[in-house]
Formats: sequence, structure tokens, C-alpha cells
Amino acid sequence: MTVTAIVGANWGDEGKGKIIDVLAAASAYVVRFQGGSNAGHTIINDYGKFSLHLLPSGVFCSGVTNVIGPGTALDVEVLKGELEELVSRGVPVPRLRISERVQIMLPVQRLFDELEEERLGANGFGSTKRGIAPFYADKYMKLGIQAADLFDQPRLLERLQHLLAAKNVLLEHLYGQPPIRPETWLDQLREQAEWLAPYLCDTTELLHTAWRNGEEILLEGQLGALRDPDHGIYPFSTSSSTLAGFAAVGAGLPPYAITKVTAVIKAYSSCVGAGPFVTELHGEEGNELRRRGGDAGEYGATTGRPRRMGWFDAVATRYGCKVQGATEAALTNLDVLGYLDEIPVCIGYELAGGKVTDQFPATGQLESAKPVWQRLPGWKCDISQVRRFADLPEAAREYIRFVEASAGVRVATISVGPRREQIIMAQDAGGGLI
Repeated sequence: MTVTAIVGANWGDEGKGKIIDVLAAASAYVVRFQGGSNAGHTIINDYGKFSLHLLPSGVFCSGVTNVIGPGTALDVEVLKGELEELVSRGVPVPRLRISERVQIMLPVQRLFDELEEERLGANGFGSTKRGIAPFYADKYMKLGIQAADLFDQPRLLERLQHLLAAKNVLLEHLYGQPPIRPETWLDQLREQAEWLAPYLCDTTELLHTAWRNGEEILLEGQLGALRDPDHGIYPFSTSSSTLAGFAAVGAGLPPYAITKVTAVIKAYSSCVGAGPFVTELHGEEGNELRRRGGDAGEYGATTGRPRRMGWFDAVATRYGCKVQGATEAALTNLDVLGYLDEIPVCIGYELAGGKVTDQFPATGQLESAKPVWQRLPGWKCDISQVRRFADLPEAAREYIRFVEASAGVRVATISVGPRREQIIMAQDAGGGLI
């Protein structure tokens, strides 16, 4: 049995939720290892359409234990709301375990996120204002509150006082806001502790035991490689590592436990948030792709903002698969491209001064880069009912081979629609995939 990390090859929005939903049926555990409620995974199944922000994407599969690992930013109110929505819509109560070491999102972190984005104005980073950057800043400044702290009132009050000492200075003198007294939150945090108590455990020991027993474990990443703070389009990045290399840390497993890394690649490009996006489309061309993308168009699962749209970027995808350490890829939304006579793909960047490169440069060079295009033939038909690689139109098969050659990794899974059953697996490829 294997431990598999499922991560994004690009900016996020690649369709990871569907791939995890498909693979979770054969798994014992699905683990969120980083990020918070600032991004979502959209899943469509027999229960309906869902956007999950904190719950792992295995919650629709009976028998799966869903784990929120210590690397996650846990917004308790968001998590409660997600669980209540599932139950209200007829989904069986999922089996959920939460690390006692996970840190809790606090109201002041959301407040700081909103205030800072407002202060930056046009120079902002496109934050979702869910408190993520202040949360991780506090975590690494050793100011955070672990879930276990909620059950020790004297320690909790001391931790809150320590956290708010510097923040109150900024609230008053930078943002013009009144200071916060730590006692203000104690009743709310006491209620959160009571709600969390049945779910909390030592998830590190839980997962180590499962791994030693050979049980199948999926590690679920949020966003994609290009939003990683070390290897992505910094400073237009998220605040926790989006790479499979961090999955072991954020879940609590040894690094050598991960034997498979599935990088999810979209058949075209999209992203939510600010930052350089070389293949971005504007006007009607981008609007048409957005309207056709996915089940209800390309809009952020968390914010509802229209996604920025672009054609497939071979440079960014190859780089994303490389830094993810991908051992295989899953290609999503292939069916969306069926309306095109020809499909533009970006095979290189023209940098300032006219130099052309097929390597992904640092952010400063990306901001002025222009795409170098190649055009591939379209297949001009609906492929959403196809379930075997051999039954795809030849142009669609060639497009998949182009993606494989560009990414340098074998495509093992192909999604041809938003629903769970709209999938082509490698064993159905008829030898066509490299």
C-alpha cells in the first residue's frame, strides 16, 4: 500500500478535489496537511455540488478517516459550518480526526488580514481575507494557539496576552482601531474547545500506525506549486508550503513514507489572486473559456471571484511538476476544450530584451514575460462520455501526449467532466500514455 501526496502543479484551481474524491474510495485516510479556509475544493457527486475549505475531500466516502493535520490553519467556525452543511444535505456524518497540535485561527488574524489588504489598496496581494498570512506569521513568531491550549485556561489566557501585546500597538497606531482584551475571546474559545474535544487526538501516532500497517493514505494539498512561498511567484504566494515535500511535515509522517506524488494539471490555466500570469486571456476569449470551464464556470470556490483564465502553460507546468517531485500527473478539464478548432499552448517565455526561455524565471522577470505560442489541433466534439483513452479523438490523445512531454511526467488519470464517474484511468489507456 502507498502514501500518496496529491498536489497542484500550477496556481491552484487545478481540480484536486475531484481527483481526491475519486481516489479516496480505495483509501483508509485522507489528510489535509497545510493551508486553511482561503481556498476550496469543489466536488460533485450523488449528494450534489460541494465546496470544501477545511474538510478533507474524503468525507463523502464511508470507511475513510479524514484527518486535519498540524500544518493546517484551523478555523473552527468554518469547519463547524461545513460539517453542518454536509449533514443537512444528507451526507453521512464523516469520520473526522483533528491534530491536538493544530493551531487555531483567531478573530484578530482575520481582522489584520482585512485591515492590511485595505491599507495596501491597489498594491494588495489579492488576499481572501481569511486571516491566513497573519495566522502563519503568528505561528512562526511563536504566538499561535494550539488546539490543546484551549483546555488549559490559565495557559490560554497567558498565550492570548502574549499574542495581543504587540498586536494592540499596531491596531491603535497603524490601523486606528481599538485594542482587544484577551478576556473578550475566552467564552468563544471555551465553546470551540467543547465542540472540538471529540475530534482531537494525536494524529501523528494515528497516521504512523496506519502507515506501518500498510493502509492507503492520501495527503491533500491546497493551492499549487506556483503559490508556494519559497518556489512560487513570491510575494503573490500563500503563507504555507504547497509542495509535496511539506506533506510529510504537515501530516506528521516521515518523508520516506510518501511513495507517490500526483501533480494535478488543468488542460488550460486559471488562477484566483494577484501576481504574474503569463498566458492570461482578456476580453471575450477569456470570458468564453471561463463560462465553459467546469460545471458552473471558473469562479473561486472560496471567494466566488471570476478566475483569471489562460491557455496551457508548458513552462509553468514543467516547473511545477519538478518542484513537486511529481511521479505521475492527473489531467483535468480536458472536455472543456472541445469547442476549439485550434488550441493555443505556451511553450516558452520571451523575457525583457528579447531572450526566449523554456525555464520558469523568478517573479521580477515573469512580470514582463510574453508567451511564445504553439497551436495544436482541436477535436471539436463532446468527450464527456468517454471512459477509455483509446476512444478519445486522436487530437485529444495528441493533446494529452503533448502535456506529458511538456510536464516530463506520465498522465495516469484524465478527467473529462466534473462528476466522479467522468474519469479515464491509466489502466484504460490502451498503452497510449507514456
